[in-house]
Amino acid sequence: MSTIFTKIISGEIPAYKVAENENYLAFLDVNPLRLGHTLVIPKVEVDYIFDLDDFVFTGLHLFAKKVAKALENVVECKRIGVAIIGLEVPHAHIHLCPMDDLGDLDFTKNRAVLTKAEFETVASKIKTAFDTLPD
Repeated sequence: MSTIFTKIISGEIPAYKVAENENYLAFLDVNPLRLGHTLVIPKVEVDYIFDLDDFVFTGLHLFAKKVAKALENVVECKRIGVAIIGLEVPHAHIHLCPMDDLGDLDFTKNRAVLTKAEFETVASKIKTAFDTLPD
Protein backbone atom coordinates (compact mmCIF):
# COMPACT_ATOMS: atom_id res chain seq x y z
CA MET A 1 0.00 0.00 0.00
CA SER A 2 1.33 3.44 -0.93
CA THR A 3 2.14 5.93 1.79
CA ILE A 4 0.68 9.42 1.84
CA PHE A 5 4.09 10.66 0.65
CA THR A 6 4.07 8.30 -2.34
CA LYS A 7 0.61 9.65 -3.17
CA ILE A 8 2.00 13.20 -3.00
CA ILE A 9 4.84 12.18 -5.35
CA SER A 10 2.37 10.69 -7.83
CA GLY A 11 0.09 13.73 -7.65
CA GLU A 12 -2.83 11.82 -6.10
CA ILE A 13 -2.68 14.13 -3.07
CA PRO A 14 -1.86 17.85 -3.44
CA ALA A 15 1.05 19.42 -1.59
CA TYR A 16 2.80 22.76 -1.30
CA LYS A 17 5.91 21.69 -3.20
CA VAL A 18 9.04 23.78 -2.74
CA ALA A 19 11.70 21.70 -4.56
CA GLU A 20 11.87 18.62 -6.71
CA ASN A 21 14.21 16.64 -8.90
CA GLU A 22 14.15 13.13 -10.33
CA ASN A 23 14.98 11.49 -6.97
CA TYR A 24 13.73 13.79 -4.20
CA LEU A 25 10.85 16.06 -3.25
CA ALA A 26 10.44 18.79 -0.63
CA PHE A 27 7.07 20.18 0.44
CA LEU A 28 5.61 22.14 3.33
CA ASP A 29 4.35 20.21 6.32
CA VAL A 30 0.59 20.86 6.47
CA ASN A 31 0.73 20.57 10.25
CA PRO A 32 3.82 22.74 10.82
CA LEU A 33 5.73 23.58 13.94
CA ARG A 34 6.39 26.99 12.39
CA LEU A 35 5.96 28.82 9.10
CA GLY A 36 8.27 27.16 6.59
CA HIS A 37 8.40 23.70 8.23
CA THR A 38 9.37 21.50 5.29
CA LEU A 39 9.54 17.76 4.69
CA VAL A 40 12.21 16.32 2.40
CA ILE A 41 11.67 12.82 1.03
CA PRO A 42 13.21 10.37 -1.40
CA LYS A 43 10.89 9.37 -4.23
CA VAL A 44 11.64 5.74 -3.50
CA GLU A 45 9.30 4.42 -0.80
CA VAL A 46 11.44 3.08 2.05
CA ASP A 47 10.10 3.15 5.61
CA TYR A 48 13.25 3.62 7.70
CA ILE A 49 15.81 6.23 6.69
CA PHE A 50 18.75 4.00 7.65
CA ASP A 51 17.46 1.32 5.26
CA LEU A 52 18.00 3.64 2.29
CA ASP A 53 20.89 2.62 0.07
CA ASP A 54 23.96 4.82 0.43
CA PHE A 55 23.39 6.69 -2.84
CA VAL A 56 19.80 7.66 -1.95
CA PHE A 57 20.70 8.41 1.69
CA THR A 58 23.55 10.73 0.70
CA GLY A 59 21.55 12.37 -2.06
CA LEU A 60 18.62 12.99 0.29
CA HIS A 61 20.86 14.85 2.73
CA LEU A 62 22.51 16.92 -0.01
CA PHE A 63 19.10 17.80 -1.43
CA ALA A 64 17.88 18.72 2.09
CA LYS A 65 20.94 20.97 2.53
CA LYS A 66 19.99 22.97 -0.58
CA VAL A 67 16.35 23.17 0.56
CA ALA A 68 17.53 24.39 3.99
CA LYS A 69 19.63 27.12 2.35
CA ALA A 70 16.59 28.27 0.37
CA LEU A 71 14.42 28.13 3.48
CA GLU A 72 16.81 30.25 5.54
CA ASN A 73 16.79 32.85 2.74
CA VAL A 74 13.00 33.14 3.02
CA VAL A 75 12.00 32.64 6.66
CA GLU A 76 13.61 34.78 9.32
CA CYS A 77 15.25 32.52 11.92
CA LYS A 78 18.56 31.78 13.64
CA ARG A 79 18.93 28.29 12.16
CA ILE A 80 17.18 25.61 10.22
CA GLY A 81 16.67 22.70 12.58
CA VAL A 82 16.81 19.13 11.33
CA ALA A 83 14.84 16.23 12.74
CA ILE A 84 14.50 12.64 11.62
CA ILE A 85 11.82 10.91 13.61
CA GLY A 86 10.36 8.32 11.29
CA LEU A 87 7.32 7.26 13.29
CA GLU A 88 4.65 9.46 11.72
CA VAL A 89 4.67 8.15 8.13
CA PRO A 90 6.29 4.89 6.98
CA HIS A 91 8.33 6.69 4.33
CA ALA A 92 11.81 8.04 5.10
CA HIS A 93 11.80 11.81 5.53
CA ILE A 94 13.69 14.74 7.01
CA HIS A 95 12.02 17.64 8.81
CA LEU A 96 13.54 21.07 8.17
CA CYS A 97 12.19 23.66 10.56
CA PRO A 98 13.10 27.32 11.06
CA MET A 99 14.08 27.86 14.66
CA ASP A 100 15.19 30.55 17.06
CA ASP A 101 15.51 28.36 20.14
CA LEU A 102 15.48 24.67 21.05
CA GLY A 103 11.76 24.70 21.85
CA ASP A 104 10.99 25.37 18.19
CA LEU A 105 11.73 21.69 17.47
CA ASP A 106 9.33 20.37 20.10
CA PHE A 107 7.01 18.03 18.22
CA THR A 108 4.70 17.73 21.24
CA LYS A 109 3.69 21.41 21.28
CA ASN A 110 0.74 22.99 19.51
CA ARG A 111 1.27 23.44 15.80
CA ALA A 112 1.13 26.67 13.83
CA VAL A 113 -2.15 27.37 12.05
CA LEU A 114 -1.62 28.86 8.61
CA THR A 115 -4.02 29.95 5.91
CA LYS A 116 -3.93 28.53 2.40
CA ALA A 117 -2.57 31.91 1.24
CA GLU A 118 0.25 31.75 3.81
CA PHE A 119 1.21 28.24 2.68
CA GLU A 120 1.11 29.27 -0.98
CA THR A 121 3.15 32.43 -0.41
CA VAL A 122 5.93 30.79 1.59
CA ALA A 123 6.04 27.77 -0.76
CA SER A 124 6.43 30.06 -3.76
CA LYS A 125 9.19 32.06 -2.07
CA ILE A 126 11.12 28.93 -1.02
CA LYS A 127 10.78 27.45 -4.53
CA THR A 128 12.10 30.65 -6.09
CA ALA A 129 15.02 30.75 -3.63
CA PHE A 130 15.76 27.05 -4.28
CA ASP A 131 15.73 27.52 -8.05
CA THR A 132 18.25 30.36 -7.82
CA LEU A 133 20.78 28.41 -5.73
CA PRO A 134 23.64 26.62 -7.52
CA ASP A 135 23.59 22.82 -7.61
